[in-house]
Amino acid sequence: MSKLFKAGVVSVAAGLTFGSLPVLTNVAHADSKTVTVGVVGTSDNDLWKVVAKTAKKKYGITIKTKVFTDYTQPNQAVASGSIDLNAFQHVYFLDNWNASNKNSVVSIGKTIIAPIRLYSTTRKSVKDFKKGDKIVIPNDATNEGRALTLLQTAGLIKLNPKAKLPTPKDITSNKLNLKITAVDASQTPSALKSSDGAVINNTYSEDAKISNKESIYTEPVNKASSQWINLIAAKKSQKNNKVYREVVKAYQTQATKNYIKKTYGKSEVAAWDIKLK
Repeated sequence: MSKLFKAGVVSVAAGLTFGSLPVLTNVAHADSKTVTVGVVGTSDNDLWKVVAKTAKKKYGITIKTKVFTDYTQPNQAVASGSIDLNAFQHVYFLDNWNASNKNSVVSIGKTIIAPIRLYSTTRKSVKDFKKGDKIVIPNDATNEGRALTLLQTAGLIKLNPKAKLPTPKDITSNKLNLKITAVDASQTPSALKSSDGAVINNTYSEDAKISNKESIYTEPVNKASSQWINLIAAKKSQKNNKVYREVVKAYQTQATKNYIKKTYGKSEVAAWDIKLK
């Protein structure tokens, strides 16, 4: 996930309901047994059905999801109280968002880690890139830096080691003179068609039906990956809300872990108890 705060109106897809629910209003109610979770894209809908089943059976909670089309609005929706929780972002994204928004949204539980990947329709490996090739990356602050780090790990560029979250200005070596272009993360799948490579977040590759088998390089998962662990977030004033904490418990189960492994294979990994080496 992860453009980060650029202006613009976000279109919102219709909410997906699990169970018989009342009509969603503009105000979320912290004491309600119906909890609305904001997600980005539709790829995790079936996963949340598994979580919703557990939440209903064990805690009497009805979970409803509201689908956003990009990363710019779910945190604001939680902060304003129009939804209860969201589950779309990694640790670094939330920290970066909070730096400009009064630390109004907090993590209440870990979910998964989804390594980003470099895809290409014209190159079979990173060694096949040629001088002047065009590579597209997401343009939001966190995922741009993450994508550039991926390209460095792949051996395509070198970055200023002092840059905590690099931008293209931090590229110190680019022997192939690759043309690295940043676009809205939601546009990276379509941009792949007109470029030699694209770094695409898992959410958008799944929605675009791009198989991980089509990737030519995958972000390694190691100690440095802790900042990329995804999470469930709540309004700061509601971080200890019992119902919300029970939603986290409903997520962090073996049933969820089994579904993730069966459905996503290595593209997503349950991360609430992961040991990073």
